[in-house]
Amino acid sequence: MVSLPLIREGMRMHSRDRVFSGVRSITGGFYMVKKIAVLPGDGIGPEIMEQALRVLEKVDQKFSPGIETEEAMIGGAAIDDEGKALPESTIELCRNSDSILLGAVGGPKWEVLPPDEQPERAALLPMRKIFALYANFRPAMVFKALAGASPLKERVLGGGFDILFIRELTGGIYFGQPEGREGSGAEENGFDTMRYSRREVERIARIAFEAAMKRDKKLVSVDKANVLSCSVLWREVVNGMAARYPEVELSHLYVDAAAMKIVTDPRSFDVVLTGNMFGDILSDEASVLTGSLGMLPSASLADGAFGLYEPIHGSAPDIAGLGIANPTAQILSLAMMFRYSFGMVEAADAVERAIQETIEAGIRTGDIMGDGCVEVSTAGFGDEVLKRL
Repeated sequence: MVSLPLIREGMRMHSRDRVFSGVRSITGGFYMVKKIAVLPGDGIGPEIMEQALRVLEKVDQKFSPGIETEEAMIGGAAIDDEGKALPESTIELCRNSDSILLGAVGGPKWEVLPPDEQPERAALLPMRKIFALYANFRPAMVFKALAGASPLKERVLGGGFDILFIRELTGGIYFGQPEGREGSGAEENGFDTMRYSRREVERIARIAFEAAMKRDKKLVSVDKANVLSCSVLWREVVNGMAARYPEVELSHLYVDAAAMKIVTDPRSFDVVLTGNMFGDILSDEASVLTGSLGMLPSASLADGAFGLYEPIHGSAPDIAGLGIANPTAQILSLAMMFRYSFGMVEAADAVERAIQETIEAGIRTGDIMGDGCVEVSTAGFGDEVLKRL
C-alpha cells in the first residue's frame, strides 16, 4: 500500500500554485481569518458535519489559524424551508467565504419533484457552474487495517491500492446543450449533448499531469475515442499536453476497459484523468472496492484558492438520525480543505494521521467493523479522532 504521505504529495499538487493566490491567505507569518460556508444538507449530512466541526474547532485551537464558520441550507432541507434547493442566501454566503464544506443532499422525500427541482440537480450542478469548480479530486485508497473490508480477493488487492481520480466537473454531458425532451407518444425522445472544448480539456489535463509528477509519474486518460467525437478531441489534447511532461508515463483506456481493469488490477493505476460522466462512474466503482463509501473525501477546485469539499457518499436517509453514520469522509474532506484552500499542511497531516490511528486502533463505525474491533457511534468515532489530535 502507498503511504499517506505519498497520497498527500499527489493531492497537494496545487498547494504552491493555488493557496497563496487567494485572499485571506497567510501573510507576515500570521494567519488571517478564513471563513467557511458550512452546508450540512440532508440525511446523515448534519450528523457527520457535527463531527467535522468538532475537529475544526480543535484544529483552530491547536494551530491558531482563525477560522470562522457560518451555516446555510442546501438540498432538501432548503426546499422544505425556503422552497428551492439552492437559495440565493446560500449562494451569497458561499461567495463571501473562502471555501465550502458540504455534507450531503437528497433523499426519497424529494424524488417526487420534477427532475430539475430535485436536490442533486438543482443544487450541486449549479454550485459547480456558479463557482467554476472544474477540477474534482477523488482519492480512492485502502487503509491497510481495512483491507479485509474490500470485496476484492487478496490476490487482487495485494498490499492495497491508491488511485487519485481527477475528473473534469463543469463540462461534458451533464452541462452540454441542447438537452431536454421532445415529441410525444412512441416518438417521444430525450436527449443530452456531450461536449468539450479544447480549453476545458487542456486545463484539466494540465492538473492531472502535475498531480502525476507529484506521485508515481503514471497517468491513465480514460475516454471513448473509438465511438465519440468528443473523446477523439479529448485524446488529441491530452497527447499534446504530454509533450510538456516527458517524465510522466501516459496511457489511454476506453472507459469500458478501465471499468474492468479497476476491478481486476487496481494496483496498476496511479492518477486517472477523465471527463465528467466517466469520472463519476469510475470513481464510485473504485470507492466501493475500498470497503466503505464512508471513507472517501473529495475536493472540487476552482482557479485560485476556492474549493468545495464533500464526502463522496450520499445522504443515506435509511440510517439518518440513528447516530451510526461513518464521519471519516467528512472529516477527511475538511483535511483536504486545510491543504488546498488554506495551505495548512501541518493541520491536514494531523487530521489524516488521527483518522488513520483511530482505525488502526480497531475503533470503527458499523460499516467498517472487523474481528476484534470496537464498534462506536458517529459521535464516538469523533471522540476518538479528537483524542489523537
